[in-house]
Amino acid sequence: MFEMLGDFAAYDLLDLSPDSGAGSAIQFFVMDVAKIFTLLVLIIYAMGLIRALLAPEKVREFVRGRPDWQARGMAVTMGAVTPFCSCSSVPLFIGFVEAGIPLGITFSFLIASPMINEVAAVLLVGILGWKLAALYVAAGLVVAWMGGLIMQWFRPERWVEEYVWKIQMGDAALPEQDTSLRGRHRFAVAQVKEIVDRIWRWVLIGIGVGALFHGFVPEQWVVDHLGGDQWLAVPGAVLLGIPLYSNATGVIPVAEAMLTKGVAVGTTLALMMSIAALSLPEMLILRKVIRWQALALFAGVLALAFTLVGWGFNTITFIH
Repeated sequence: MFEMLGDFAAYDLLDLSPDSGAGSAIQFFVMDVAKIFTLLVLIIYAMGLIRALLAPEKVREFVRGRPDWQARGMAVTMGAVTPFCSCSSVPLFIGFVEAGIPLGITFSFLIASPMINEVAAVLLVGILGWKLAALYVAAGLVVAWMGGLIMQWFRPERWVEEYVWKIQMGDAALPEQDTSLRGRHRFAVAQVKEIVDRIWRWVLIGIGVGALFHGFVPEQWVVDHLGGDQWLAVPGAVLLGIPLYSNATGVIPVAEAMLTKGVAVGTTLALMMSIAALSLPEMLILRKVIRWQALALFAGVLALAFTLVGWGFNTITFIH
């Protein structure tokens, strides 16, 4: 259905040739806009019904007092399945610190949260297939676990801004959440409006970049510069992702276009992870609570991890 809509817009309505760069780009753009926004609305609404029962305070209390390995596993899992937005990351980070949870565990959550979420996973399955979706999610879980563990070895607590330690948790009772069906419906609709309003520009930019890549970048150039045997392509993709801003959802169209041009799977995964978890806006948000030393260490650990993931998947793909 979505492909037919793209064909109609590009080839019938605008009378462009399927063999032209413009025709291919517009067909890709219209098809992916319709497909991604439809999935976004449906998935965010469904998760909103569940989130009506899940507050950040409950997440924090659930992790408190657990053994390190168990708490880290829970933090990574919750980061992957709970669609906390970037504006929720800073207060949740502060809440974890105040609750006495080691920062290494908190960093595991912060890595997993923007990089893996149910929206991106379902979109990946629908657009790129379940194998690539499984690879991306598995790699993200490993990076989140190991990245947080490495951060913990460096004792990052010494680099937390002083005001964070001075914030005291209030004892005032929180207002009760309306958990009735109607209340959850209102919450889910509000989530759709809030999240779509916040990310639609970046999704369109991601789709636009993917469309331009799909329509105008020669396939041979891609194979020559980003092929599976080009080792520098992976760290190059990681560096390219840092100044770009999107979430895991917005970068999927770019990844789709790259794969159709012959870019290696590992290189594509490295770019996706870099954009989702290493973007400058995310770094600026984290700077509100941690100093530059911790921020530089965080960025370095992730950049190295994403590069190793990319090389690993490229090697596996090349051998097979």
